[in-house]
Amino acid sequence: MIEPQKRNAIFLLHQEGMSVRQIARALGISRNTVRAIIAQRGATPHPTRENKIAIDPDLLRRLHAECDGFAKRVHERLVEEEGVQVTYSTLTRMLRDLGIGWEGKPRCDRVPDEPGAEMQHDTSPHTVQIEGRSVKVITSVLYLRYSKRRYVRFYRRFNRFTMKSFLHEALTFWGYSAPRCIIDNTNLARLRGSGKHAVIVPEMEAFSKQYGFEFVCHEIKHANRKAGNERSFYTVETNFFPGRTFESLADMNEQGKEWANVRMFHRPISRSGLIPVKLFEVEQPSLVELPAHLPPPYLVHDRLTDQYGYAALGGNFFWVPGTKRDPVKVLEYGERLQIYRRREQLIEYELPDEGVRNKRFSPPGQPKPRYAPRNRKKPTAVEEQRLRAIGDPVGAWLDFALEPRGIARHRFVRAVFKLSQQMTPSLFLRCVERAFQYRIRSVEILRNIALMTMSEGLEALPDPQVDESFTQRASYEEGRLSDNPDLSALDRMWPEQEPETEDETEHEGGDEQDHG
Repeated sequence: MIEPQKRNAIFLLHQEGMSVRQIARALGISRNTVRAIIAQRGATPHPTRENKIAIDPDLLRRLHAECDGFAKRVHERLVEEEGVQVTYSTLTRMLRDLGIGWEGKPRCDRVPDEPGAEMQHDTSPHTVQIEGRSVKVITSVLYLRYSKRRYVRFYRRFNRFTMKSFLHEALTFWGYSAPRCIIDNTNLARLRGSGKHAVIVPEMEAFSKQYGFEFVCHEIKHANRKAGNERSFYTVETNFFPGRTFESLADMNEQGKEWANVRMFHRPISRSGLIPVKLFEVEQPSLVELPAHLPPPYLVHDRLTDQYGYAALGGNFFWVPGTKRDPVKVLEYGERLQIYRRREQLIEYELPDEGVRNKRFSPPGQPKPRYAPRNRKKPTAVEEQRLRAIGDPVGAWLDFALEPRGIARHRFVRAVFKLSQQMTPSLFLRCVERAFQYRIRSVEILRNIALMTMSEGLEALPDPQVDESFTQRASYEEGRLSDNPDLSALDRMWPEQEPETEDETEHEGGDEQDHG
């Protein structure tokens, strides 16, 4: 390719009277090239590629609309239905030239790395092995852009309160915060709008002011605006999870804290060789230093103390000291809870791991309370397991019938299990098969099916099982020594009949003899 400046020089030399041969020798190019440039008057040509395959643009637009914008399907229909032999790459180029199905991404503003300028926060779901079971967790990462420092924590669920608790834990651990926190357009912090037009939730805006920063949402489809955070998730997947075992979620968080704040904090970055701990020392003067004692965020729950002294929270039961049943306030923090009565703290508990339900908690170092809480949940896993063990038809019917959740589900399982104990397994199987055939979920109709089946003589009631050793019981022996019951009241329930006379008896006997 001949540069535009050289093309202009060739044309100017030709205008000044220099021959083609002289120009070619002076510039070291062929005479044919010189003649071509002179013919083009020194301008750079812009050749247009002539398509060997011509496709009607209206046809492309119609097929693109009918195929919902999927270019692969458009290519298949062109080849199979229209008989146009075109390659897929040529088709996509034609679509781009027509401006069909191609929305060019707007460019991002490149923000320079400045000490103390910003930090980034985001979450990402992962599936990990905890105690040999696959568990879904939410990975939350806070990232300082300049020093590349990270804070990592894992949760079973992530909401607005969890977000505030995580930011408090990370920022107080560092002791500093950046004036801006770049986030995506999540509804945990964004009220409405997106990008630079996003309006932050007043609750989160007030929370961020306590720590000296503000939330900033990046533009939609501009995830690279927080590329450091996105890279952190990749590092967690490829460097933290592999080769590690976790006994619980708390164990995973302990290992994650040591990995992010010790190992990765002192480890040189692969490409640049920079060490985050040294960069953080340079960045500290530009960051916002936090007060020594910042109160952690908490939620207030009004609870009643039941008759056994328990207050319920999150599906678990926490014992309240004392003998009164006054209302209490439960303050839920990120990792603990406190119980107050009339502004007096009664006790503090560590929050159980997420996923723990239906457990009782008593004060540390003291014996557990004698009685169970009043509203303690009664699961039906054992009843459902025994029902499914009767036969495969029962399991198939339960999968169909167990649509309700919560209390309705447990009531249904208990009612079905009670009904199964009132008939033989063969009769129960027959009734369940018929109920499944006609898509019946009602326990009452299932009972009617059993009664109808027995009335037709298809199934007889089982003989009662009597324990013959009942005569050896102490209560039976004691009853033998008691007085006989007075049954005279039963005699008065029927009218008295007159006794038969001797004449009538003889007359009846004589008749018998005569007939004999």
